[in-house]
Amino acid sequence: MTGRAGEVATLLLVAVVATGATAAAPSASASGASPAEPSVTATDEERYAALRERMVREQLAAAGIRNERVLAAMRRVPRHEFVPPELRDRAYDDGPLPIGHEQTISQPYIVALMTEQPGERVLEVGTGSGYQAAVLAELGAQVWTIEIVEALARSAESTLRRLGYHGIRTRQGDGWQGWPDAAPFDAILVTAAPPHVPPALLAQLAPGGSLVIPVGRWWQMLEVHHKDSEGRVTVRRVADVRFVPMTGGER
Repeated sequence: MTGRAGEVATLLLVAVVATGATAAAPSASASGASPAEPSVTATDEERYAALRERMVREQLAAAGIRNERVLAAMRRVPRHEFVPPELRDRAYDDGPLPIGHEQTISQPYIVALMTEQPGERVLEVGTGSGYQAAVLAELGAQVWTIEIVEALARSAESTLRRLGYHGIRTRQGDGWQGWPDAAPFDAILVTAAPPHVPPALLAQLAPGGSLVIPVGRWWQMLEVHHKDSEGRVTVRRVADVRFVPMTGGER
């Protein structure tokens, strides 16, 4: 997951300008424990819907997200269902939030930025709470999502099923290796930062597809790796970002 990026324009294959420095993500909950989940009333749902609309207007559209399908998907997905109950009232804030196990749910702007042209078959590496996968599903994508932390993988799967996202394929495992038996993918989105691009992910990218990934240890850059019809890969550097480190597999 991610910390705050500066304002940037459209992500994929469009000229991009990044401004300002990024902010570090808030520290995650050490225990990952949550109190009993409170009930959500109709009045709550109306309030959350209003907060989503404000999020889309002030954090996304105002910051350069122009894809109307992405904006509509972000309006529909109940972000508050993907955060711990005690943080629901902050779910639509302009920043990341801890979800336990030293992980975060990404800032809404970053989710939208990484989702702008997902393709039909999408692999997400780093399920986290399941929010990004839900947004991708709202766009009509076939989604495969993999999470290395077992407790998060189980929780995300449960949340996605409860909210009706039955078509998303989930797996607990090492994202460095991707999901080879489901490849190739039109897009691969990585929500944690490796020090370099895992070769297995590029290998599982279909011709014409894009890998969106933050790369680096202390200083990270959000990059788009595009594979052309002949298998050549070009790299577009988008913005300075701050993600949690990618764990497992190759370092």
